[in-house]
Amino acid sequence: MKTLLAGLLLVASSATAAPVFHFTFTPGTSLQAQQGFQAAAARWSSLLTDNVTINLTVGFNSLGSGILGQAYSAEDFHTYAAVRSALASDATSAADATALARLPSGNSVAMLINRTANNPNGAGSAIPYLDNDGDANNQLLHLSNGAAKALGLPIAPQTLPGCIGACDGFIQFNSDFDFDFDPGNGTDPFAFDFIGVAAHEIGHVLGFLSGVDILDYNAPPHNGPFNDNEFTYLAPLDLFRYSADSAAQGVIDWSADHRDKYFSIDGVTLGPQFSTGLNFGDGRQASHWKDDLFIGLMDPTAGMGETLYISGNDLLALDVIGWDVAPIPEPPGWAMLGAGLLLLGVRQRGRTNKLS
Repeated sequence: MKTLLAGLLLVASSATAAPVFHFTFTPGTSLQAQQGFQAAAARWSSLLTDNVTINLTVGFNSLGSGILGQAYSAEDFHTYAAVRSALASDATSAADATALARLPSGNSVAMLINRTANNPNGAGSAIPYLDNDGDANNQLLHLSNGAAKALGLPIAPQTLPGCIGACDGFIQFNSDFDFDFDPGNGTDPFAFDFIGVAAHEIGHVLGFLSGVDILDYNAPPHNGPFNDNEFTYLAPLDLFRYSADSAAQGVIDWSADHRDKYFSIDGVTLGPQFSTGLNFGDGRQASHWKDDLFIGLMDPTAGMGETLYISGNDLLALDVIGWDVAPIPEPPGWAMLGAGLLLLGVRQRGRTNKLS
């Protein structure tokens, strides 16, 4: 690539309505990688029916170190009341109706939280407590631009680190690693599934996020403690994050610890488990499914030789945070993939065609 703007490519499905992805490629991104990003976006466009445009800067360059890839999404604050109203206006599925019936009807969300300066069990205590005082962190949500667009909420154009111009997300993979760009005939046992990993990172931009990671990063001894009203990073997906303890109190669980957290659209039915945090949880970012349970594309790790697919769990999660989903059968033998920041030496799974 010899110009700063390496090209603007569009991806859309043949459906009447579907997300359109605008790609701006960083200099040096190979044609093979460009086509891989297009194929990854086309997977989402074939499954979602929202008539929105997602702007991404993406690249495939040498990053050194042990980093497999990195991704950032543009995000902004919206009131819970505005988000709930938008979810109600956007509801198209039975899952949407179930989720709305469970969401609080007022202006705030009650939650279990821990490790804050004003924890009644002691400053920075790991013991969760009920936060239902209706202050800033109960009233505000932190949405990716992608999720806001799906809901028809206003967004402010942002320039992220690495982006070329205003964009909704920046994704870059390390060309020093081996990738398989054509998983149609299976993924090379000594390479990562490029299209699957790209689809995972796009999934984060679309809104598969958790603000629990902010709490996990900003609690003693790493930082803080801070008062709970400073943690205004509740993500839409967190509205469906529960534990046995929080469900018993009819609230979500926004704590950082090892206790099991699960996805539930009605607050009662146990769905797939979430990861629980790098520092105080299971060692994986909370903005993922639980590792090694084969839940969906948004699993936190990728293994060489794994072919990665979007699952029904992934689609249900996006459905209830505002995306409109066109149901499809789930492919057999689906597997999962890596995190927003993927590191060398990710855990390999004990399956055929894998490195142990």
